[in-house]
Amino acid sequence: MTQLLNLLAAIALLIWGTQLVRTGILRVFGANLRQLIAHSVNTRLTAMLSGIGVTALVQSSTATALIVSSFVGQGLVSLSSALAVMLGANLGSGILAVVTTLKSNVQTRQVPLGNLIFKMVGVAIMAPLTGLWLVHVSPHVPDTASLVVLFHLAFNLVVGVVCIGFTGPVARIVQKVLREEAPSPASTRPQHLDPSALATPSLAISCAAREAMHQADLVETMLIGMHTVVRTDDLQLAEDLRKLDDQVDGLYSAIKYYLTKISREALDERESRRWADIMSFTINMEQIGDIIERVLMDVEDKKIRRGRQFSEAGMQEINELHARLLSNLRLAMSVFLNGSVRDAQKLLEEKARFRDLEHTYAATHLARLSDNTLQSIETSSLHIDLISELKRINSLLCSVAYPILESAGALAPSRLRESTPPGV
Repeated sequence: MTQLLNLLAAIALLIWGTQLVRTGILRVFGANLRQLIAHSVNTRLTAMLSGIGVTALVQSSTATALIVSSFVGQGLVSLSSALAVMLGANLGSGILAVVTTLKSNVQTRQVPLGNLIFKMVGVAIMAPLTGLWLVHVSPHVPDTASLVVLFHLAFNLVVGVVCIGFTGPVARIVQKVLREEAPSPASTRPQHLDPSALATPSLAISCAAREAMHQADLVETMLIGMHTVVRTDDLQLAEDLRKLDDQVDGLYSAIKYYLTKISREALDERESRRWADIMSFTINMEQIGDIIERVLMDVEDKKIRRGRQFSEAGMQEINELHARLLSNLRLAMSVFLNGSVRDAQKLLEEKARFRDLEHTYAATHLARLSDNTLQSIETSSLHIDLISELKRINSLLCSVAYPILESAGALAPSRLRESTPPGV
C-alpha cells in the first residue's frame, strides 16, 4: 500500500512539475513559440521539425504536448498540424537523449540510441494513422486539447506494445553500432606501483601484488574474449584483445622493474618468498597473454578467414575446457592473493583433471576424424592446437600452487620410481 501511495505521489509530482515547466515557458517564450509554431506548420515535415525544436527547448515531449494542446484550444494551430508536431516532439525526445549523452561512456550511450530507434519506429507507425485518429477518435473527444495529449499517450503505448518484443534484436544492433572498446592504455597503466612505498619494502611488496592482480584481471578479460571470438568469429574483438596483450606486457615490465628497485637485503624470509611469488606470477600472466594472442591469430587464419566451423561435439569440448580454465584462473588469483594451502591443493587437483580431459578430447577428436566428420577434418589442426594451448595456460596457472605447498611442506614426493642400474 505504501509503495502504491509513493508511486501515485511521484506521478502527481511529475505532472505538477511538467505543468510548472509549461507555465514558465509560456510566460517567457509564449509569444515567440506561438509565432514559431504558427509559421512552421504549413507542411507535416515542418510541423515535425518544430516539434523537435520545441522539445529541445523545454527538454520534455510531455511539456511540448501541454503547450501545443493549449495552442490548439486557442485555435492558433489546427488539430492535424498539432498531431504532426507531436510526432516530432516524441522523435525529438529521443534525439535529445542521444545528444546529451554523446560524451558519456559507451554503455551509457547505448540505451538512448535504442530508445531513439524505437521512437523512429513509432513515428513510422503513427504518421500514417493521424488521419484515422482524427476521423475515429475526435468525435468521441470533443475537447481538441485533450485529443493532442491522448495522441501523445497513444504514441507511447503503441511504441511500448509493438517494440517490447524487439528489445533483443535492437540491443544487438546498438551493441554493433556502439561497440564497447577495450580499456585504453591510460586506464590500464600501473595504478598501484607507488614509488614512495619503496622506502618501506613490505609496503612496496603489497603494491606490487595489487598491480599483479590488475594484470591478472586483464588476462581474464582476454581469456573471456578469446572464447567469444572462437564462438562468434568477431574479428574486431580479436584485434582489440591483441592490443590488450600489449598492455599485459607493459604491466609485466612495470611490475618487474618496480620489484627490482626493492632492497632484497631489507626483506625477511617471508617477504623474500612473496617477492619471488609475485615475480613468478607476473611472468606467468605475461606468458598466458602471449598464448592467447597466438591462439587468436590461429583462429583468425585457420577458422574465421576460411569460413570454417568446429563440429558441435568439438565446440562443446572447447566450451568445457574454457569454462574449467576460467574457473582455474580465478582460483589461481585467489591462491596468489591469500596463500591458502587448501586452495593450492585444489588447484593441483584441477590440473590433473584438466590434463585427463585434454587427453580424452584429443582421442575423441581423432575418433571423429575416423568417422570422416567434415567439420572435424577442416578444423583438425586448429582443434588440436587449441586444446593443447589451453592445457599450457592451465599449467601456467597451476604453477602458482607449488611455492605455497612447498613452503607448507604439503607437496607430495615425486611419483617417479628410482630405477636400479643394471648389475647393481
